[in-house]
Amino acid sequence: MDTLKNNFDSLEQLIYSGGIKIKAVDIHIDMDILLIILSTGFVLKEKLSKYFQLNHVTNKQLLNFQLIGNGAGIHWPDLDEDLSLKGFLRDNIKSLVMGDKVA
Repeated sequence: MDTLKNNFDSLEQLIYSGGIKIKAVDIHIDMDILLIILSTGFVLKEKLSKYFQLNHVTNKQLLNFQLIGNGAGIHWPDLDEDLSLKGFLRDNIKSLVMGDKVA
């Protein structure tokens, strides 16, 4: 029995079977940009302002983050905020399918 198929949705299966992880994060506060660099070399681009908990915080708080879950997410301890690789991928795929411009 393939437990991956039974316990994870299709996006989670893609992440785990493909070994996709967040390898690095690059934040450009002045340009409202959050770059998520994946283990595949692909870069996801998000607007910082899209995330309520990341707005109106100090630069020090915003830059104090850590990768969690072996690259499955990003955690900001000062803000008690977590963002997941699955969420980033879901939003980017949705934007592509709907024809929206990705952040």
